Amino acid sequence: MNSLQFIIKVIVEYWPYLLRGVGYTMLLSISGTIVGFAIGLLVGVVRSIPMPDKKNALWWLLKIVNTLIGVYVEVFRCTPMIVQAMVIYYGIAMLTGFEVDRLLAGFIIISINTGAYMAEIVRGGIMSIDQGQFEAAHAIGMTHWQTMVHVIIPQAVRNILPATGNEFVINIKDSSVLMVITVTELFYYGKIIIALNYRAFETYLVIAAIYFILTFSITRLLRFIERRLDGPKTYDILHSGTSAEAVVEAMALEAKNVK
Repeated sequence: MNSLQFIIKVIVEYWPYLLRGVGYTMLLSISGTIVGFAIGLLVGVVRSIPMPDKKNALWWLLKIVNTLIGVYVEVFRCTPMIVQAMVIYYGIAMLTGFEVDRLLAGFIIISINTGAYMAEIVRGGIMSIDQGQFEAAHAIGMTHWQTMVHVIIPQAVRNILPATGNEFVINIKDSSVLMVITVTELFYYGKIIIALNYRAFETYLVIAAIYFILTFSITRLLRFIERRLDGPKTYDILHSGTSAEAVVEAMALEAKNVK
C-alpha cells in the first residue's frame, strides 16, 4: 500500500479519532483565548491606572500589583508553553496532593499563557488611543473607570482585534504541546493512530493538513470580519440643505448601492 492509499485509509478508518481531536483542540483554543482575553483586558486596565503623586497606601498598592503583574507577564512570555504545562500540571499535583483533570489543566495553561500576551496587546491598544481623549473625558467629570469603560476600551478592543485573532490561531497550533501531559487533543490522537498502524509519516501528514485547514480557514474568516468592521473604503458627501433633503438623499444613495 503506497502513501496516498494509506493517507486515504487513515482518513476513512480513523475519522472518529481525528474528529474528536479537532473538537478538543477547538474547545481548548476557543475557551482559552476568551479567558486569556479577559485576563489581558483586566491586567491592561489595571496597568493603565495612573500612579498617585504622593506615596500613600494607594501608591504602594498599585506599585505591588504592577510588580506582580510584570513578573507574571514576563515569566509566561519568556518560557515555552510546553515547560509551563509540565510545571503547572505536575506542580499542582505535588502541592495539593491530587491530580487535576488533564483537560482542565490544558485549559488553565492556555488561558494564563494567552493572558500574558494579551496583557501587552491590550496595553498597546490603550496607549494607541490619543491622550486628548483621556483629558477630554476627565474634563467633563468622568472618573478613570468611566473613561476606560465608555471611551477607551471600546476603541482599544477594536484596534487589537487582529492581534487577538492571531492569538487564537496560535493557540490552535500550540495546543499540540499539551500532548506532554496527555491532553487528548488532535496531536495526541495522531499518536494513538500511529500506535495502531505504525505509519508515522502518513499520519502526521494528515494531522498537518487538518491543522492547516483549521488555521487557514479561521484566518480568512477573521480577515473578513475585520474588513466588515472597517466599514466602506469610500464615502459619499451629501449636498448641503435641510435635514429632510439630507435624509431623502441618503435613502436614494442607499437604494442605489443595494442595486
